[in-house]
Amino acid sequence: MTKTTHTPVLLQETIEALAVQPGGRYIDCTVGGGGHAAAILKHSSPGGQLLGIDADPDALKKANRKLAPHYSSSILLINDNFVNLQNICIKYDFFPVHGILFDLGLSSLQLSDRERGFSFQQDSPLDMRFSPDQDITAADIVNTFTENRLASILATFGEESYSKQIARNIIRERPVTSTRQLAGIVEQTIGNRRGKIHPATKTFQALRIAVNQELKNLQSALKQAVDILGFEGRLVVISYHSLEDRIVKQFMRQEAKDCVCPPEAPKCICDHKASLRLASRKVITPSPAEIYYNPRSRSAKLRVAERVSNQSEYFDATEEYSLPDDFDTRGWRKPALLKKLKVTFSAS
Repeated sequence: MTKTTHTPVLLQETIEALAVQPGGRYIDCTVGGGGHAAAILKHSSPGGQLLGIDADPDALKKANRKLAPHYSSSILLINDNFVNLQNICIKYDFFPVHGILFDLGLSSLQLSDRERGFSFQQDSPLDMRFSPDQDITAADIVNTFTENRLASILATFGEESYSKQIARNIIRERPVTSTRQLAGIVEQTIGNRRGKIHPATKTFQALRIAVNQELKNLQSALKQAVDILGFEGRLVVISYHSLEDRIVKQFMRQEAKDCVCPPEAPKCICDHKASLRLASRKVITPSPAEIYYNPRSRSAKLRVAERVSNQSEYFDATEEYSLPDDFDTRGWRKPALLKKLKVTFSAS
């Protein structure tokens, strides 16, 4: 049997976007097989530190075997979902940081695992959970949800044009217990209307997103990441489909504005202040060479933003703690920010 390996996507571009520097502190929110993490640790040496998070315990074990022998004193690996990012950072006193990475794609290791049910290329149980501790599986959704609710999931999370027809046929074929069975139902429903991707791709994407609440968790984690970053710290997100990329793009653009009031508003009433600066207005995509050697990278999009301090944060820090006006904190261990975080999350 061929051994499956995971090739990190946009590796050099990620290191450049994070502006990795020796002695820096970084968070990899989806450490996976450890490819990006290893490169971050290498480029932040000497003195660099990395907090690696992953909801998948199997992925974390593989990352530990890959990284611990070389960076045991520089890395902390946590089995958790990145939706709990701030609580994790508070618990392990790992903030502010120089950079935070989200690589939102499934790894080759997850796709090739027969027991996980992420892929229709092999017959597997309909699971699709990132963590075995999660309650709901894809089989639960497919076999217990109403036709309308199932169709809504396929349309919303898979952008599937034939969502109603697919949902109707799934209901008729219940119980649906395996990936091949589900893929066959979708393929029969869509028939010969095939594009560049397999007919079941959107259905599997939709179910995986629903099982793991991926979009909801991403929106929450992005907001938390801003407060974890120090001044000029970088937020880097690699996404693989339009739903994720749209959330990331809209979030970064909104947080780069001082006002988010609707255009028709006569004056600003939102009191919103920019917390990010777009470090690159152009989305970064893989080169033709990378796509050739790693076809799974073809849909990847990287976006990067940089943390800025707004005026109120600066004056809160200098006034409340009697710091001189010319004191240069550069955002690291900024007292007001630390106090705000600890008060907010200590109860958790």
